[in-house]
Amino acid sequence: MDAQHEAFMREALVEAAVALGLGEVPVGCVLVHEGAVIGRGHNLRQSSQDPTAHAEMIAIRQAADHLGSFRLLGVTCYVTLEPCPMCAGALVNGRVERVVYGCDDPKAGAVRTLFRIGDDARLNHRFEVVAGVLQDDCAAVLSGFFEAIRRRRRGSEEP
Repeated sequence: MDAQHEAFMREALVEAAVALGLGEVPVGCVLVHEGAVIGRGHNLRQSSQDPTAHAEMIAIRQAADHLGSFRLLGVTCYVTLEPCPMCAGALVNGRVERVVYGCDDPKAGAVRTLFRIGDDARLNHRFEVVAGVLQDDCAAVLSGFFEAIRRRRRGSEEP
């Protein structure tokens, strides 16, 4: 299972690279059903000016369209960054089976770090969580992006 998780996380990293090329926060996601990718997404919040245009939300919409149902039964979500509350809620509502993510999100992580939405017995569905798959690779993409922003800001502050 580890090799499969790594292979699909690499697909999510491809999506993160697409986001990076667009100047978006580099988060990527793929949804997998029966061994095939049925949804892909990368962040598009800046370019679309849509606060819901997270990688997971885009991939969820594609997967639901592919399956012809909002019930994403038997689907695994691979995402480079721990889902936020909005995305974790959508994953619960979509009834995904499993969420596999790369690195924790200390500011908005909602499946393990700050909240445990996917494991909350008060909700109508719960999903398995696998954390830390290709964690260093996923974190490096994000760290590099934010470091470049800080460098640009420091450069523009000089006289």
